[in-house]
Amino acid sequence: MSQRSLSRLQLHNLHLAQARRTVLEHIEGDFKPGAITALIGANGAGKSTLIQAIMGELRPISGEVVCTVAKERRAWLPQQLALDLTFPMSVEELVMTGSWPSHGALTGYCAAHYRKGREIMARLGISHLAHRPLGELSGGQRQRALIGRTLMQEAELLLLDEPFANVDSETVDILIRILRQMADDGATIIVVLHDMDHLRRLADEVLMLNGGHGRWVAPSALNHQQAPAQVVPLTLLGGRHAGSA
Repeated sequence: MSQRSLSRLQLHNLHLAQARRTVLEHIEGDFKPGAITALIGANGAGKSTLIQAIMGELRPISGEVVCTVAKERRAWLPQQLALDLTFPMSVEELVMTGSWPSHGALTGYCAAHYRKGREIMARLGISHLAHRPLGELSGGQRQRALIGRTLMQEAELLLLDEPFANVDSETVDILIRILRQMADDGATIIVVLHDMDHLRRLADEVLMLNGGHGRWVAPSALNHQQAPAQVVPLTLLGGRHAGSA
């Protein structure tokens, strides 16, 4: 069986635009089960545009996104700035919403759901915050709760936008461990990263966006470069162009 046939997410000659302006073109590649891909690039390079296309929220100009993961098993963890902290929801309530895609939002929870939710909160070290409103949490505590919702969903495809921004070092360590465990269990994970240490600790593959194009780069090729937020010229990095599978 070929490596490509194992992929549950493929990009085929993808061209994407925002407000009639081409943002990315000729994006090609496979994302394997059990692998964590770091998506890097300067601000405005097209990271959010690519994520929107992968999640089916943006129609390509041409090319296609092929994803065999069921919709109820796809999860998107945006930056915390997207959260409405005024909404009256507790940590436990947020975690439990992870069951909605497969179980439904109006059917209620059974004992097994609550037991699973408690296990997940314990795993993330937030059991003592179960009834705390989201607006009263620190950034690290909120991020753990958001990951808890993803674990409740049993996501097989997970996209995260700068999950380590504005969180404490303990939370970073916990999230890296949880994400690594999810990948080891077969999940396909794509993470927008800016910090070289986080990339080095987490990424199996790197997709770098620059100038409307993409290039696949081995994490080891970036070890001696500056932080990915300061994107170096692609020609200096070797790697394979996103136009070559």
